[in-house]
Amino acid sequence: MNLKMATPLERKSTLDEIRTRFDKDVERFSNLETGQQATIDAPLVLELVAQMCKRTLKSQDTILDLGCGAGNFTLRVLQEISGLHCHLVDLSRPMLNRAEQRVKQGGAASVTTYQSDFRALSFSEASFNCILAGAVLHHLRDEDDWKTAFKLFHTWLKPGGCIYVSDLITFDLPGVNELMEERYGDYLESIGGTEYRAKVFAYVDKEDSPRSLPFQFDLLKASGFSRYDVLHRNSVFACYMGQK
Repeated sequence: MNLKMATPLERKSTLDEIRTRFDKDVERFSNLETGQQATIDAPLVLELVAQMCKRTLKSQDTILDLGCGAGNFTLRVLQEISGLHCHLVDLSRPMLNRAEQRVKQGGAASVTTYQSDFRALSFSEASFNCILAGAVLHHLRDEDDWKTAFKLFHTWLKPGGCIYVSDLITFDLPGVNELMEERYGDYLESIGGTEYRAKVFAYVDKEDSPRSLPFQFDLLKASGFSRYDVLHRNSVFACYMGQK
């Protein structure tokens, strides 16, 4: 695997191909503890974001979960603050159906779903108190795509609102990038053997186009976010927040 986009952007997976893969994986993603096994420290990241939301949100606030999958991110937040108005976005209808069911049962005040690429949505300015983006931004492609997305996030958030991003990342220094990829490969092999490592590396190379934390922080600043900070970082995964 080479996180520095060994596969050219124009040959990466299409939205239809990504949707098809996730349509078939609902059951695996419907577990808070093991649903994202290939993501290092996923349960810890859910805990950290939920605890931060507990400090910044209140009942009846409105949250937007981008690439919600089976709803784990929102569900974990609801365990800390019930009565939220939840807006769930995903390419996969089976994922959305499962997320809607689980989030309703988890104590949401209301649930609205959108089967869509989030870049095609047009929410009003200052619509949300919080945006969750778990393992979704690595599907953005060229630099203009990333810039457009971050401008949307800033527009959609209310003043003082926060975005929480948890995702695969790259590193700007080649030596660091190589080291962290090796460590991630070792982690995958430890939980699933060499075949599992090869499988994950193959779909990351085909489907994903992640960027570094400095790149994303520069976008936060350029888009107008007032502050940002890292909540967690381990190997090729990081979780950070930005506040409008």
